[in-house]
Amino acid sequence: MPLSIVIPVYNAPEELDACLESVHSTVHGPIEVLIIDDASPEPGTGAVLRRWRERMSNRWKFFVNEENLGFVGTANRGMSLAPGDVILLNSDTVVTTGWCEGLQSCLASDHRIATATPWTNNGEIASIPVLCEANPVPPDLDRIADILRRCGPPCYPELPTAVGFCMAIARSAIDRIGMFDQALFGRGYGEENDFSVRAREAGFRNVLCDDVYVAHLGGRSFGPAGLKPGEASMQRLLSRHPHYLKQVQEFIATDPLASRRSELLDALQRAGVALG
Repeated sequence: MPLSIVIPVYNAPEELDACLESVHSTVHGPIEVLIIDDASPEPGTGAVLRRWRERMSNRWKFFVNEENLGFVGTANRGMSLAPGDVILLNSDTVVTTGWCEGLQSCLASDHRIATATPWTNNGEIASIPVLCEANPVPPDLDRIADILRRCGPPCYPELPTAVGFCMAIARSAIDRIGMFDQALFGRGYGEENDFSVRAREAGFRNVLCDDVYVAHLGGRSFGPAGLKPGEASMQRLLSRHPHYLKQVQEFIATDPLASRRSELLDALQRAGVALG
């Protein structure tokens, strides 16, 4: 199955530049990279994209929305352009060696997997070392990724929802249940949760890709545009999935990732690698 990396962009030029540099350093072979600027008003964003377009015009594809669509519309445009599986990647992330191959292997391991989310410093239920906290971005990201990759075979534990900072999505799931619901979620927030629940109800799985690590700065790109958790966005989500909040709260309370997280933290400690 072909794989496309879709990077929605809105402002945050410094973070975008770092993200694209990390993608350039780690993505090789016949993997499509689609970069979609959501009509960013900040001039520095256009300058960064022009520089990368000149550098990567023979390998990456660049698009600009004629008008601002928000994260949901931009992500859906990317999924529509992609022919196969998709990795939706926020532009305020820094990816690590082996991240793309790891996510690709995760999707390929089970035809029932709809979404795969990697470990991160700042990704709610996928956060490490502390669950549901915005942990600081650690130094030496590639060494951390290497240790996690070599710490036993991946388990791909179940998640109640994908986390949208870096979300691998199987084309089979998109074909079955559609893309993000722009009519309900508008400019964004809650769309990946809704997608994950719809996927689970259709017989798919949402999993943690527990041998991959991607750093996430958080809220630097679409966040300032108002795409943040809030009462209105939660109510939209619960209007469709009344049991969603209880399911996530139970997941956090029981913390089924605790043993795997502890195993990885022990491996990092033995190697003398700090996560913060």
